[in-house]
Amino acid sequence: MQIAVNLPNDFVAFQSVAEIEKDMRISYALWLFKNARVTLAKAAELADMDIYDFMSTCKQNDVAVIDISKEELLEELAGMRRV
Repeated sequence: MQIAVNLPNDFVAFQSVAEIEKDMRISYALWLFKNARVTLAKAAELADMDIYDFMSTCKQNDVAVIDISKEELLEELAGMRRV
């Protein structure tokens, strides 16, 4: 699917169309992932990145990749030690 967005010239004068498209794909992928609309793998695919690069992009944009509290993590680790 292709979506067209009209942007004022003064907002896009400093970037190429390819750069704008890439930035929009990454931004939308981050938004979808942050709002739990897609998996990490699907968001990385949309952003046209491998999963590790997308995880790095998440970190740069303060988007949590692992959504677990400290207490939940400690419980998980304690459970693993019992096994």
